[in-house]
Amino acid sequence: MRARLHEIFAFEADDAGCATGFAAALALRLGGTLVWLREGEAEKRGGQLHAPGLAEIGLAPSQVILGTLPDALAVLRAAADVTRCGDVGVAVVELWRDPRAFDLTASRRLALAAEASGVTVIALRIAATPAPSAAQTRWQVAAAPSLPMEANAPGYPAWAIELLRQRGRPAGGAWRVEWNREQACLAEALPVGGAGTGGAAALSGAVLPLSAGRPARAAALGFRRAG
Repeated sequence: MRARLHEIFAFEADDAGCATGFAAALALRLGGTLVWLREGEAEKRGGQLHAPGLAEIGLAPSQVILGTLPDALAVLRAAADVTRCGDVGVAVVELWRDPRAFDLTASRRLALAAEASGVTVIALRIAATPAPSAAQTRWQVAAAPSLPMEANAPGYPAWAIELLRQRGRPAGGAWRVEWNREQACLAEALPVGGAGTGGAAALSGAVLPLSAGRPARAAALGFRRAG
């Protein structure tokens, strides 16, 4: 649902890259200007956002504003302002570990602001533990092997996702999905001839990296950085 708070969890730091890619794919599907807020410490732990990878998913540089803040509290304060701005389509609030500042009250503030403004908020939780929150949905994301296309061509980026919580409805359900950039959609990863877009055999997965060795190159690609 748009205009709601949603949570995406990567329980292990090693899955930060695939969770980031999944959040980017959802942001593209939701549309509008994307404001991505993260801690400076996140870049020390997991590396900079890989702007060429975001562009490969289909996010145009003119859609993305990247804000790097000193700590989790600063990220949440900026998120409160961003979420109240109706000109924003999606706000990704990236938080590592379990900062005390992101409690049930803070999540309620974001959820209420999202409903009032129409901004969709994605709380991207890396190496974090689920706790009570006002999120509409909570997802766990991990890397999955991609499936080759016909003629053994490289497959699409793939994720293993699980719905952990859904307000007002039963939770549960696990899927393996892949991202089709040409159609800008997520599809269930099935062999050729099925309803998905993949091939018949598993290859090593390809997901967007968060790597200090792959700098954002924001200026060269036109991404706007704040903070």
